[in-house]
Amino acid sequence: MKKPTHIRAHLCMLAAAAAWGLMAPIGKAAMEAGISGLMMANMRMLGAAVCFWMASLFVPRERVSSHDLFMLFFAAMLSIVFNQGCYTFGLSLTSPIDASIMTTTMPIVTMILAALFLREPVTPLKVIGVAMGSLGALALILSNAGAISQSGGGSVAGDALVVVAQASFALYLTLFKRLIGRYSVVTLMKWMFTYAAICFIPVSYRDFATTDLTAIAPIVWAEAAYVVFIGTFVAYLLMVTGQKQLRPTVVSMYNYVQPIVGSSVSVMMGLSTFGAVKIVAAVCIFAGVYIVTQSKAYSANSE
Repeated sequence: MKKPTHIRAHLCMLAAAAAWGLMAPIGKAAMEAGISGLMMANMRMLGAAVCFWMASLFVPRERVSSHDLFMLFFAAMLSIVFNQGCYTFGLSLTSPIDASIMTTTMPIVTMILAALFLREPVTPLKVIGVAMGSLGALALILSNAGAISQSGGGSVAGDALVVVAQASFALYLTLFKRLIGRYSVVTLMKWMFTYAAICFIPVSYRDFATTDLTAIAPIVWAEAAYVVFIGTFVAYLLMVTGQKQLRPTVVSMYNYVQPIVGSSVSVMMGLSTFGAVKIVAAVCIFAGVYIVTQSKAYSANSE
């Protein structure tokens, strides 16, 4: 029987995946209406940094060692700068469909990296679970592709950037699991997003300087606000909470929930229908997550 903390961790990961699932279409809409990819990426980093520093005023203060502050810089590079920067800029170049397909690579990469760096065995159950989740996610995305193809064509450069983003985050999940376990979520995120924002401001400054911000419609600002507050601040708060209790491969499997959210939103907006293919695909995804979760290849306290 799972401990309550593990159940809470799974619920946190599920909610974070749902928030990220909505971010692709909402963020793409904002970037097509006047906000560049580099601007959106830096708005996420700077906005989340402000939110986490404000949140830190309401939680017990923690002292972070100088060594860990140094390591958090590299964690921020992998999990935020390269992940968010490459994903957001890649999404501005490619279609939401292509971006969603590319995100299905992360659990596979994470499983390989966890085996190399954490000595986490690649068991038959884990391979079956990852494969089932991958097939289910691809089926969902492709079944919805025709209905939302008007959102724009793909791009090799954009797709490649999204893949780099997935590999970067998978590396972060693997290399920094022990560091993440030493501090609270708010302490970790306020430093990591601060580092990320400082590093990304020089890259995006020109876009901010040359964009007429007053000409951007209120609905576009609302879409950007969702990306910053829900898709970044809230989602990372939930993700790191789940990451503290779950193995890297299990965390990455929740990436497959994002296409379910995207397809569900498409159905509610009348852009798609919820047929047999989507039902089977959703079953495959959740079955895959469950199978990977049940794999006993790692110690019980790491699950």
